[in-house]
Amino acid sequence: MAILTVLAVLAVVMALAFFRASIWSWLVVLAVIVPVVAIQSRLSADLFQVVIVLLALMVAVLGIPPLRRALVSSFALGVFRKILPHVSQTEQEALDAGTVWWDGELFGGNPDWRKLLAYPKASLSLEEQSFLDNETETLCAMLDDWDITHVRQDLPPQVWQFIKDKGFFGMIIPKEYGGLEFSAQAHSAVVAKVASRSGTAAVTVMVPNSLGPAELLLHYGTQEQKDKYLCRLAKGLEVPCFALTGPFAGSDAGAIPDYGIVCRGEFGGRRDVLGVRVTWEKRYITLAPVATLLGLAFKLYDPEHLLGEETARGITLALIPTDTPGVQVGRRHFPLNSAFQNGPTSGKDVFIPMEYIIGGQERIGQGWRMLMECLAAGRSISLPASAVGGCKQAARSSGAYGRVRKQFKLPIGRFEGVEEALARIGGNLYMMDAARTLTATAVDMGEKPSVISAIVKYHCTERGRAVINDAMDVHGGKGICMGPGNYLARSYQQTPIGITVEGANILTRTMIIFGQGAIRSHPYVLKEIRAAHDENRKRAVRDFDAALIGHASFVLSNAARALVFGLTGGRGTPVPPGEATKRYYQQLTRYSTAFALAADAAMLVLGGSLKRREKISARLGDVLSQMYLCSAALKRFEDDGRPETDLPLLHWAMQDALYRIQVAFDGTLQNFPSRFAALLLRVLIFPLGRCLAPPSDELGHRISGLLMQPGEARDRLTRGMYLPTVHGKNETHHARFPHPSPPPEGEGANESLREFSDYDENEAIGALEAALLSTLACEPVQARVDEALKAGQLVEMEELLRISEARDKGIISIDEALLLERDYALRRAVIMVDDFAPEQLRAAH
Repeated sequence: MAILTVLAVLAVVMALAFFRASIWSWLVVLAVIVPVVAIQSRLSADLFQVVIVLLALMVAVLGIPPLRRALVSSFALGVFRKILPHVSQTEQEALDAGTVWWDGELFGGNPDWRKLLAYPKASLSLEEQSFLDNETETLCAMLDDWDITHVRQDLPPQVWQFIKDKGFFGMIIPKEYGGLEFSAQAHSAVVAKVASRSGTAAVTVMVPNSLGPAELLLHYGTQEQKDKYLCRLAKGLEVPCFALTGPFAGSDAGAIPDYGIVCRGEFGGRRDVLGVRVTWEKRYITLAPVATLLGLAFKLYDPEHLLGEETARGITLALIPTDTPGVQVGRRHFPLNSAFQNGPTSGKDVFIPMEYIIGGQERIGQGWRMLMECLAAGRSISLPASAVGGCKQAARSSGAYGRVRKQFKLPIGRFEGVEEALARIGGNLYMMDAARTLTATAVDMGEKPSVISAIVKYHCTERGRAVINDAMDVHGGKGICMGPGNYLARSYQQTPIGITVEGANILTRTMIIFGQGAIRSHPYVLKEIRAAHDENRKRAVRDFDAALIGHASFVLSNAARALVFGLTGGRGTPVPPGEATKRYYQQLTRYSTAFALAADAAMLVLGGSLKRREKISARLGDVLSQMYLCSAALKRFEDDGRPETDLPLLHWAMQDALYRIQVAFDGTLQNFPSRFAALLLRVLIFPLGRCLAPPSDELGHRISGLLMQPGEARDRLTRGMYLPTVHGKNETHHARFPHPSPPPEGEGANESLREFSDYDENEAIGALEAALLSTLACEPVQARVDEALKAGQLVEMEELLRISEARDKGIISIDEALLLERDYALRRAVIMVDDFAPEQLRAAH
């Protein structure tokens, strides 16, 4: 009987926790259970009375809000204030910046998958699609990356002019100011397409549309500033840059030593002008060498109190024409042989009038908050898009090269070691592109997803690094020899640039994703912190009490749910229909609950020291990140219409991410400073141990097959990248490959080879695509030649002579021989690497 009672009590407690019962539900159940248990235990009358009195006191203290606030919450608030780590003004402004979106669902422990799937499907307007298909296509056709990066170290003048004339600098500027007013989705698509052709051009296009003068003016500029500059920026009459980073303030940008002193001076022939005398030294500033308009961040001081009583006015932003006396621009950095314009800027005691302050005097001191809010949106688009664009080219070319290039009489893509690399390329790209489009959707919905922007920036650039490394391995010597025919090496060289900028990836992973998310996205922590900072004691206790009670119920619920889901693997959880995806939704729900529990445990046990426990924070951030990436992949699969041919890509992406979640949890628990808490968490999160495995070899085999075979899945995976065709051919390009003879015409022509006639075979990627189609079309003919050689019917050693011999002996027809000769020329063109006379490799200048 006693055992049944205990089991019944446990069942009731678990049910209360599982369904997040209110405090009153807990108290009512306790008021019933405790007397029953006491009676079952046959306590003496005196002891029974003591139990009832203690129960009554507990019910009174916890159940009567004024009493609870006075005796419990007030004391807890005092303790919380003592352990709360110091938060600087810049840290607080970063925490307050942006909005909470799907990350809030993941932190909540019970994601509403219907809400995710109800978000709008990524799409472009007719105008945006036309720009992508025409202006962007034309721009890509104009780009010769070898000429840009090796010969000129810059974009050609005609490309600069085309970018300006066609409005590429004004994609985010409203039409009323002459801009294109594109959606975030279109902005992302344009950057991705250009990045699949040239990293230099992609950076040049994306920077004016990311964190910079245009965006800052749109959100915070005065009407006079908007009228003066936005039209000129949209038309390319002004080239903008924004200067934040300096020699002594990189990741710690809030520590910038650059300063401005409020004073009066002479400007533009006017005397006694109220303004600022600014001194700065900045570096790594993209477009600075060619900029006509300099956005500048500095700390403003008012020692003469010309603006008011306060001396230190805080970080302030100004917009300064670069022809202002004292502004130094023009010199260049040379980041990893990339040719985009990047360099230092400086100035000493440069006087600017007050109207140069972005937003005017009322925005003085608000610069850091302005930057953080704009960064949340800008970082969501530019870097993920550029990483994805480069990876689409790497994926498509690696699959084609793996099929065309043969060793040991077998396409290299059929070797299991190469299959592994191709599988990672395809699976990582599928996940990256899904995250890119979902995050752009959030921005188009009006969100400024600060935590999610950090996730996609970090994981798209890191997975991009993995993709380009694998692509280089697949290509071998073809990938490492520089020249006009090398379509990978510049991306390989320049990958660390995206890793470094807009929040270095090490910092982003260890300090921002979970460090900011734990406060910003948690359903209760930010409320508790705000209550702790409230100087009104009565209001602070009231708000803290409400948050604390909700938080306690939240923790108990997640503990119960984590255990149940750990035992069942999340089975039984209601999720969207679909056999292919059902278990993934259930597993993500399980890990969302476990993550919420682990996050609370980390904050409770480590308190303020969690800020310095970067490795713990990084692993918890990894869990949050992988859950977001999984959400994006599932959303993409649904929005694409659940195509069967994409299932290998979805399965690989999901299984890889879920396995990474398991590894991150295990690393967190192994290194958790409280062994008791770690053991308890392990029992709740992994009651049956770690059960997940990484993607199987068979799954990788299927993905490598998708990449090496033309088809819908391959096209969907790489959609939006630039493919050079004869229709978009840039006539200024010189022929880079020996142009094969045209395919045969007439009745005997092989119709299947007409498909690749659209590709520009003078272009490296165009020739590779044509070679892939040709290789596949010629396989049956080539098989007859190989059989004849094996049977001793053919004796010629060289391939072209052997084709002629097979034709002459009637083994293949004249038309088939022409097809094989053309196929040989295409294969040779894409396999060969560039070579140079010594003088050709000398510096151009």
